[in-house]
Amino acid sequence: MAPPSSTQFRRAWRFNPAHLFALPAMGILALFILYPFLDVLRFSTWDWSGLSAPKEVGLENYRQILRDAAFWASLRTTLYFMAMALPAFVILAVLLALALDGQRYERPVKALLFLPGLVTLGGATLSWYTLFAPEYGALAALVPIPRWDQEVFWALVLVVLFTLWRHVGYGVLVVSARLKAIPRTLLEAAAVDGATAAQAFRYITLPLLRPAITFLLVIGTVLALQSYSAVFLLTRGGPFGGTRVLGYYLYETGFENFRLGYAAAITVIVLILTLSFAYAQARLLREGE
Repeated sequence: MAPPSSTQFRRAWRFNPAHLFALPAMGILALFILYPFLDVLRFSTWDWSGLSAPKEVGLENYRQILRDAAFWASLRTTLYFMAMALPAFVILAVLLALALDGQRYERPVKALLFLPGLVTLGGATLSWYTLFAPEYGALAALVPIPRWDQEVFWALVLVVLFTLWRHVGYGVLVVSARLKAIPRTLLEAAAVDGATAAQAFRYITLPLLRPAITFLLVIGTVLALQSYSAVFLLTRGGPFGGTRVLGYYLYETGFENFRLGYAAAITVIVLILTLSFAYAQARLLREGE
C-alpha cells in the first residue's frame, strides 16, 4: 500500500467543527483513564508506603518483581484459574445459546441465567459461603462437600464455579444475539444440499459465531487476569495461598503491606499482560478466518 500523500494527510487532519462535540467525551476519558494511568506509572517508580514521603527508585520495583517468588506464584495461580474458567465460560455460553435458540422458554431461561450478574457481589458470595461451607453449609447436609477450605484444588474449583455462575448468562446473551443475526436462508440452503446438522454447525454456524467467541475470549481473559473480588470474599487467597491470584496479591501488597509503589508496578505488569493476551487471542482468531 502506498503511503498517504501530503494532500491526504492534510485532508484527514482538516479541522471539522463537528470534532468540537467530541471534546467533552475526550476530556472525560483523559481525566478518568489517561491521567490515572500516567499517575500509576509515576507511582511505580516510587518506594512509597502512602504515609511517608515517596522516594524515587527508578525501575527498582520492576527488578524486584522479577525476583519475587510470591509474584510468580500468584501469576501461576492466575493462569491456572484462567485455564479452568475461560474455556468453560466460552463453551457453556455457546452450548446454552444453541440449546435455547428458538425454544418457547428461551427468554425466561436467559433471564434466569443473567440474574446472578445483577445480584450484589457481597450477597452472592455470602449465599455461596452458607451453601458450600463444608461443615455447616446447607448442601453439606445433603451431599458431601469437598474441603475447599483446606484443599487448594477445590478452593480454585469453588472460585471458578462462582465466576461462571455470575457471568455465563452474559456470555449466553452475546452468543444468542449473534445467532439471531445468522441468515436462516444459509442453513436452509445447506439442508437442501444435503448437509447434516453437524456439518451445518461446523461450516456455517461456528464460523459466523467467531466474532462473538472472540469477544467472549477477550472479555473472559480480562476478567480472569484482573479477578479479585470473588477470591477476596470467598477464600482470602487461601488455603495456603493457593487461590492468591494476581489481583489479590496486588491488594495484599498495596493495602495490607503498604507498599503502594511496588503495587503500582504490579498493576502496570497486569495491564501489559492483559493487553498482550487479548491482542494475541484477537490476532489468532482473525488469522483463522
